[in-house]
This record gives sequence, structure tokens and C-alpha cells, in this order.
Amino acid sequence: MNPDPRTADEILAALHFHLPEHRIAQTGAEPRDTSRLMHVGKQITHHTFRDLPALLRPGDLLVFNESRVIPARVMARKPVINGYGGGQVEVLLLREEEHNTWSAYLKPARRAGHELWLGEHRAEIIGQLDDGARLLRFDHDIKPHLDDIGRLPLPPYINAGDDDHHWRQRYQTVYARTPGSVAAPTAGLHFTPELLEQLDAIGVERTHVTLHVGAGTFKPITGSVNDHVMHAERYAVSEQAAHAINTARAQHRRIIAVGTTTVRTLESAWNGSQVQPGEGDTRIFITPGTPVHVPDLLITNLHLPGSTLLLLVAAFAGVDRIQAAYQAALDEDYRFYSLGDAMLLENTRE
Repeated sequence: MNPDPRTADEILAALHFHLPEHRIAQTGAEPRDTSRLMHVGKQITHHTFRDLPALLRPGDLLVFNESRVIPARVMARKPVINGYGGGQVEVLLLREEEHNTWSAYLKPARRAGHELWLGEHRAEIIGQLDDGARLLRFDHDIKPHLDDIGRLPLPPYINAGDDDHHWRQRYQTVYARTPGSVAAPTAGLHFTPELLEQLDAIGVERTHVTLHVGAGTFKPITGSVNDHVMHAERYAVSEQAAHAINTARAQHRRIIAVGTTTVRTLESAWNGSQVQPGEGDTRIFITPGTPVHVPDLLITNLHLPGSTLLLLVAAFAGVDRIQAAYQAALDEDYRFYSLGDAMLLENTRE
């Protein structure tokens, strides 16, 4: 495959498309595996997600991101001093940077030295990061209390309403285990326990990695692609997962990444010859021209124009294939983004 002579900015412009607002899904398919699935290889074919077993082979290895979304959106209040204060501040906790100290977005913003009360839990604002996030230092571990004081941080394009109980179930994969994300790894939302059992029965293997999805997943590219800064996200690959992935590669069995977060995890853990177990922070930005070494196929949702995710899938499957696939999705009334339909993409390697 010849490298694309266009710049990243030219490719992003070529991938732009008009998406009517009503095509952004507001509810997920029920049951989950009745969403639509487009298979994008040399040809484009249309399926239902529960047809996935027919598209995979015995010995294929599915790699899931098992991060769990935390109730990270909390309405805090300012302290009352001399009869003044007490107003509300919306807090989006991003991640625990060090013991009892979290980065967070505040609306409205507050300066260092101020304090906030999240329920009965005090936090002091002790600093500011380059992206405008504040550092909040708590008197104790806030994590065990988030279920009581927080709400699930749904994407801004979903009209969530007030039913937080519903979203705590629906905006979570059925295999989510390790708390830490502020957005769901949404490609996995299509899987049901029954579908996983069917895949097990035909000999499809599976393993899990972790990448805690940050708020940067919603950040559009507003300037030049080369100037875009990815937010750091924490990932972990266990010894068991690395062994399963490296064994599959050595045996020439296909590796299927479930979601762009899984791709970013695998490529961050790639050491040039195999996937290395361990954990760390990644800011990896995969754009056309960036080789994707580990996965052979990718299950992913349909992404918004101008997003880093759209560039990642174009790097994975090829710009021309993604253009054709997205035109087909628009023509065939596929539903877009977190709660929408899915694609099964084949990797285009040189």
C-alpha cells in the first residue's frame, strides 16, 4: 500500500461529512446486540451485531477494555462565609493524580485556595493544569463515596434526563470491572452475556486490558492536527493478557480489538516485537500514516467528524475505505456515536 501523500489536515478535511443531529443515537439498541454492524474489508456488507460469531473464526482473540465508568459528575457547593457563598459548582472528576488528589473540571471555574464541599466531603483547590483542569485535594479517599454523591458523566450530545439509575446500567459494558473511566469504551456496549457465550462456544478466545477513558475523548480537533494535544490516559496490560496476545500473534491467529481505546492500549504497550505487560500513561495519537501493529480487526462505533477517533479508524482501515464506509452509513441510516451502531474493520497493513 502506497503512503497517502496528503497531510493530516488534508485527510481530516477529506473525511469531513455532514451529520444531521437526529443521527446521533440517544438510546442504545435493546437488546444490545440488535444494533447494526457494518463489516468493512475489501467489500462492505451489512449485518446485525449478533451476527458477529459468523464473521469471526475459531482461535480469534477478542481483546476488551474492561474499564468501568465511575459516577464522576458531582454537584458541589461553595462554603458559606459571613452569610455569603453556598452556590453550586459542577465538578467533573477526571482521575486521581496522586493519593486523595484529583484533577477535575469545574463549572464555574474556581481559583486555587478555595474549597468545595462534595456532599459532606471537603476538597481544597490546590492548583491548575495546562488544560484548565483544577487539582482538588480531599481530606480522605473520595472513591468509596462517589456512588452516593455522583452521577454518571454522560457525553454532552446525549439528552440524558434525570434517570441516573438507568444510565448506570446502560452506559456500562457487561464485562466492566476496574473503576476509573469518565466515558464508556462504547464499542463494548453491543455485547451481551449470551453473545459472549456464543463466541466462547465456537472457540473465539478473549482477554482484557484496561484503559481509563478521560474527558479528552470528547475533545474535537480545532486547529492543525499536528498541534492537537491528547490527554494522558492510564492503561494497564496484565501478564496474562500480554501472554494471550503474543501467543495469538506467534500462532498467526487474528486479534480483534474491541474499541479504539483497546487499540491505543495495545499500541502503547507494543515494544517493537511484542506487547509488553505493565502500566503507565499514554498520549498516543494514531493518525493516517501511523502503523497499527497489533490488532488485525477493530470493532468500533461510528465517530463524529473532526475527531481524533475518526483519524484513528482511517489509520487502521485506510482513508478511502473509511470514506466509503461512512458514506454507506449515511446512506443506510446507521446511528452514530456512543449509543449507535458498530463497524467491524479490517486492518490495512503495508
